[in-house]
Amino acid sequence: MVDLAFLLLTFFILTVKFRAPEAVEVTIPSSIAETPLPQQDIAIITVAPDGRVFFGIDSKHHRKQMLKKIAEYYEIEFTPEQIEAFGVLPNFGLPLRKLPLYLDMTPTEREKYKPEGIPVDSTKNELKDWIVAARLSNPKLRFAIKADKNTPYPAIERVINTLRDKKVNRFALITSQEAISEDQKDKK
Repeated sequence: MVDLAFLLLTFFILTVKFRAPEAVEVTIPSSIAETPLPQQDIAIITVAPDGRVFFGIDSKHHRKQMLKKIAEYYEIEFTPEQIEAFGVLPNFGLPLRKLPLYLDMTPTEREKYKPEGIPVDSTKNELKDWIVAARLSNPKLRFAIKADKNTPYPAIERVINTLRDKKVNRFALITSQEAISEDQKDKK
């Protein structure tokens, strides 16, 4: 019995995939949708309750390529260490001019830093450029919006309009699974 317990423990330790820390915690709304989110080739745009916007893609390689495309577009130089640091970030949310300083921080300093979000306003919409760079680094990329249930709709609408401006007309809204009542089952 003890051997079995150790075998199971070893199995779970070796196969568990830890969730990457997020830049901001959001409480997603519930729905009865049953379509699962893809496991790869996904870009997630997170909208905090206060309207701050964060962006992340699932592949380390594509994250690095995306940063190189943005650096080329904005004519910014990133060191190889900064590119490596960006490659391990699950998501980020700050203006491009602050990104080099953020990447130079240690992981502990990054955890304490409160990013202000990617600009999405009409005068300076950096999210558009990140979307283009992400699509150039991975043409198969699909987009999803993950917003807090208390986020004001205008903040989400700015993100949706940004996606539409860049011809991304198919995207998912991330929600948690809600139990389906018997009445709802009958309607299907």
